[in-house]
Parts: sequence; C-alpha cells; structure tokens
Amino acid sequence: MGITLAKGQKVDLTKKNPGLKNILIGLGWDTNKYDGGYDFDLDTAAFLVDSNNKVTNDGDFIFYNNLKHNSGAVEHLGDNRTGQGDGDDEQILVNLASVPQDVNKVAFTVTIHEALERRQNFGQVSNSYIRVLNKDTNEELIKYELGEDFSIETAVVVAEIYRHNGEWKFNALGSGFEGGLEALCRNFGINI
Repeated sequence: MGITLAKGQKVDLTKKNPGLKNILIGLGWDTNKYDGGYDFDLDTAAFLVDSNNKVTNDGDFIFYNNLKHNSGAVEHLGDNRTGQGDGDDEQILVNLASVPQDVNKVAFTVTIHEALERRQNFGQVSNSYIRVLNKDTNEELIKYELGEDFSIETAVVVAEIYRHNGEWKFNALGSGFEGGLEALCRNFGINI
C-alpha cells in the first residue's frame, strides 16, 4: 500500500523511488443512484503542459480520440463508457524518461461526457480516486481519494505530476470546473 494523500498534498515520486521509469495512473469512480435515463460516461485525459501551464499543440492533449502522445511518453489505455466494475475505470501509462523536456507538468483530468445535455455533474459521482503504480513492479505508490462533494462541476483536474529540480513530484489537486471538457481545454490552451 502506497502513500494516501489529501487534497493539496504534494509528494516526491522519483526521489523516493529511485529508478522509477514507468508509471500507471489509474482513475476510478462510482455513480450514485441516478435515474435520468442516460448512462454516466466519465472520460479521463492528460494534458502535457509547459511552464505557462499550456499545451504547446493539440497533440499534447491525450484522451479517447488521441490515445498516444507523439513522443510515446503518455498513453491512454481506452475509454470505459459505463464505469461498471471494480478497480480502475480508466488508465494512463506514463514513461517518465520519455516525457519531452519542454513539458513541465502532466495534468490528469476527468470530465462527464455530454454533462449538460444529460443533466449530470460530479455531485452524482462517489468513491473517486487516482492512484499511481510502478508499472514495472505493480506496486501502488500513491493514492488520492477525492472525497469532496462537488455539486455543479462537470470537470475535475484530479492531480498532476510535475518536474522539480530534476525529479518528478505528484500533486493532489481535486480542482473542479463548470463547463466540462470545453472549459478544461480552454484552461490548458486548446481552442475548440
């Protein structure tokens, strides 16, 4: 069992785990009892951003329609459209050594697909978490359970990994947004 974090906590990733190269980011959630007539489709994404907290091009946005960064450093392992079952609902692989040098952070996000049309928000989602595993040993290094009761938010920046003095760190954010994927994309410099 790895380190369990609270919102706002930061922890060393590579300094405490020398030789760490490949990590698996697992994100999971459950939906509360919901009878709105639509499935609940949550989508994870990763934004590779520079020192200005912006992507340098649209290829730095990794999601279900762009599964792998051109550097090969970040790969989304596929879209789960229902969130059914136990364990991680969606996963993203990161090869820390391959992340381009102009990328300062990789932000991990979750949005609700067609949230406005379906009248869905993160107030209807529970047991949300992000965890970091050493892909090579399958050891869980970090877990952050959101736990917050979001009410109107349709997108969340769950956490980020970032470079600091040549090492990678993990930051538990849990920052909610209204406006879904479009609001997140604008925040990270993608024009939709």
